[in-house]
Amino acid sequence: MSDGFGPFGRGSPPVRASIGNGHVVTGVVLSSLDCGPIRGARVELWQSDAKGSRMQKGATRGLSATSAHRPNGRFRFEGPYPSSYEGRLPHIRLRVVASGHQILSRYEPARGARRGSIRLVLVPQV
Repeated sequence: MSDGFGPFGRGSPPVRASIGNGHVVTGVVLSSLDCGPIRGARVELWQSDAKGSRMQKGATRGLSATSAHRPNGRFRFEGPYPSSYEGRLPHIRLRVVASGHQILSRYEPARGARRGSIRLVLVPQV
């Protein structure tokens, strides 16, 4: 689901694939041109904390890059199950930045799920 710009643009999040435990989201970043994996994409993630706070400090943000140690354009991120805030469903915001591509999205895990998966297909910028 596409979403507003959210918390991004306030500096780079720390490079880390975990901000806690309780929910793991895995995914793959693909190109719409050939459905091939995009290596080296920056997958920036942000979520509210367990109390619904959307603090801007690094505690609720992380960055996972697709690279040689994550073959086939894959990424993994772990954190607490996201909480709802301001009447919104629990979600994790994602911004994927890759050379010539960019996508902003939102992942909504199934209620109480401990794991989830997302496929992000990037369209080249013209």
